[in-house]
Amino acid sequence: MTDKRTADRAEESNTIKDPDNWVTGDEPMTGAQRSYLHTLAEEAHVEVDDELTKAEASKKIDELREETGRGS
Repeated sequence: MTDKRTADRAEESNTIKDPDNWVTGDEPMTGAQRSYLHTLAEEAHVEVDDELTKAEASKKIDELREETGRGS
């Protein structure tokens, strides 16, 4: 759980990085990413590629979160 002060300062944090700048961004997506991506894709009634990289999966997850209304 994140406290309010930490959440309020999240945009100032260096822990939130653009997926294009991830050192491991070109590695295959994680199991957790694959699972969540397929959940979102099912809700959005779209197909997703199982061969995405970590960075690509992260971007697709963000896109589908917005599309499905799960975005913040």
